[in-house]
Amino acid sequence: MKNSGLNFRHLHFFWTVAKEGGVTRAAERLGLAVQTISMQLASLEQSIGKQLLEPQGRRLVPTEAGKLALSYCDQIFALGDQLQDALEEAETGKMRLSVGISDSLPKLIAYRLLQATQSMDTQVRLVCMEDEFENLLADLALGKLDVVLTDRTVRAGGSLKVFSHLLGESDMKLFGIPRLARKYKRNFPASLDKAPLLLPTRNNALRGRIDAWLVERGVRPEIVGEFEDNAMLNTFGRNGLGLFFAPSALAQDIEDQFGAVLVGDAPELREHFYAISNARKITHPAIEAILNAVHSGLFA
Repeated sequence: MKNSGLNFRHLHFFWTVAKEGGVTRAAERLGLAVQTISMQLASLEQSIGKQLLEPQGRRLVPTEAGKLALSYCDQIFALGDQLQDALEEAETGKMRLSVGISDSLPKLIAYRLLQATQSMDTQVRLVCMEDEFENLLADLALGKLDVVLTDRTVRAGGSLKVFSHLLGESDMKLFGIPRLARKYKRNFPASLDKAPLLLPTRNNALRGRIDAWLVERGVRPEIVGEFEDNAMLNTFGRNGLGLFFAPSALAQDIEDQFGAVLVGDAPELREHFYAISNARKITHPAIEAILNAVHSGLFA
């Protein structure tokens, strides 16, 4: 077995300094003397024969070699955290599922999907992180997440070795608070001409389909808001800023939680939901429970 000569304690000091941008802040975070950190950084650089950090203004930033080392450190210490969690869970009989939730995915859909994990024989501890799609994919590739729930598939030919699994799809409906619904429900969808409309931003997978749907029906609504975060879009919708689309699978939840009612059906518009994983075949028991719930008619 090859002896790398790496001291992982020194490596952790380098990782912390790179994250904090300086030795002083890293020393404060670690509860150690500045001199201790500096000496062990020097020892690490000497052992590998490369400079890992260089000054840039008042900060220390990684060199090219440091950036490479930092990417490996991210994986090493993420796996270390996972190992510690796994050992703790083995003692308690619990299971951990780290989930990335795309900010464009309806939160009620995410809840429906994850709810399936709570009826398993083994207790599942959910750790949910919300972020932009690309950031979640990077965390998935680094092993920080077990799965990403999203409304889009991974582009073919990408550099990350991750795989898309279609969970389901739902046709769309248009909703609004009762005052707006009464005004625009009659003669739908022609009534949408100049109607106030809330839409996802153009980088959202659904936005292009909505735009095409509106063009095909010859209507030009007034777009009063565009949102990356689906929860923010719904918040503005429930407060009457405009009409908004949502999956028909959530129609009752939209009415109960948001006080919004149906304006009209758009069965030609469909939203898709995906699980993104590191493997072609999903083996995590909690993710398998989600797939089983979908196959049992979760979006029916």
